[in-house]
Amino acid sequence: MSQTITIDPVSRIEGHAKITIELDEQKQVRDAHFHITQFRGFEKFCEGRPFTEMPSLMARICGICPVSHLVASAKACDAIMAVRIPETAAKLRRIMNLAQHIQSHALSFFHLSSPDLLLGMDSDPATRNIFGVMQAHPHLALDGIKLRKFGQQIIEWLGGKRIHPAWIVPGGVNEPLTEERRDQILAEIPGAMQIILRTLEWFKEASVKYTDEIRHFANFNTMFFGLVDEGGGLEMYDGVIRIVDAQGNVVADRLDPANYQDFIGEAVEPYSYLKSPYYKNVGYPEGIYRVGPLARLNIASHIGTPLAHKEWEEFRGPNKRVILSSFHYHLARLIEILYGIEMIEKLLNEPDILSDRVRAVAGPNSLEGIGVSEAPRGTLMHHYRIDKHGLITWANLIIATGHNNLAMNKGVLQVAKAYLKGTQPTEGMLNRVEAVIRCYDPCLSCSTHAVGHMPLVLQVRSHDGEILGETARK
Repeated sequence: MSQTITIDPVSRIEGHAKITIELDEQKQVRDAHFHITQFRGFEKFCEGRPFTEMPSLMARICGICPVSHLVASAKACDAIMAVRIPETAAKLRRIMNLAQHIQSHALSFFHLSSPDLLLGMDSDPATRNIFGVMQAHPHLALDGIKLRKFGQQIIEWLGGKRIHPAWIVPGGVNEPLTEERRDQILAEIPGAMQIILRTLEWFKEASVKYTDEIRHFANFNTMFFGLVDEGGGLEMYDGVIRIVDAQGNVVADRLDPANYQDFIGEAVEPYSYLKSPYYKNVGYPEGIYRVGPLARLNIASHIGTPLAHKEWEEFRGPNKRVILSSFHYHLARLIEILYGIEMIEKLLNEPDILSDRVRAVAGPNSLEGIGVSEAPRGTLMHHYRIDKHGLITWANLIIATGHNNLAMNKGVLQVAKAYLKGTQPTEGMLNRVEAVIRCYDPCLSCSTHAVGHMPLVLQVRSHDGEILGETARK
């Protein structure tokens, strides 16, 4: 008799999801799926709105990464206006986008994943949360709070508020940076730098305890996808698409993000509201690829800041090998935080950063616009069409998490096969199935905050619905 295990909801992620694991007659894992159980619908209810409203409207998609949608949406609107925004405006957008990466990565690493890494995958679920981390490792918990605050404070200083700032607009930004604000941000950089450097050293030592998880946490061959700059370096705001395979061979390079429909297909499965993008030249579902911090470090030929570049060289090794295990998303996030802090300091010291020429003004000059940037979780795509009055007639969004959908499903299956033993699942097994999803830090809608008391039931049922085994977290 076949049986199904259900994990509903998945805890310590942004949004709502469940996992189902199918067992065959021999009680062996046959298949597994990651289900997104909610529907947002932004593509439809923005129809009829003026395109100039889109950045502010799209920022409401998420309270954790509003800046990411703000940036991609504004870039799509720039294309509709057919303008080249002022250089200073592009630099200021980059700073806010980097601050978004820092605060979001800090949230993922310290608040959502560090309970597993610090307290253990099999530790008591009653204390395996941020409050347990605060009690057992108060200095690390405080570092996480401070580092996230650093990113959020920059967003607030630039945009006026930490959540849903409207400072990035079509054509640039709506006001220049003041000398006072620049100096405030610069004054905070040394403290943030100290935190990320000691966190990196701690985590590199601590991760040796997780060799088994490294072996089984979505450790398989896929392609990797993302933006690089003109020289092939790490890029967060603008650039061209590069795709590499699991051996590091370049599959495609210098692809124009505006032509994404030529090389990205979008499949839909009945078990999830999350689309499954794939590389068209390989087909579905074989065209699986990963995006986000791990992918960005795998496709880059160098990092544009000295300390982060040194960490990247150590991460990739002397042969610049591709890192396959999704467990290493955690280390990749820390390296990107270091890069973000260094790059913000570099941009703030540019001679034109205080220029008052920060916005290009125009009406619609094209009936279509595509904006692509790197969000914390991966490549984010906004595509709009308008009518002659500048009103949205159609929109398509490929959210960063969506690119990873095929990989997350395959990762759940790999972990379940490695750790599921018998019909009575253990809590540690349950947590590992969830933890492989947390490696990707999926952002499914808004952040979830039920820390420590997330209700969760994992059941093994027979084909006729009889409960054969159950583990509950209340």
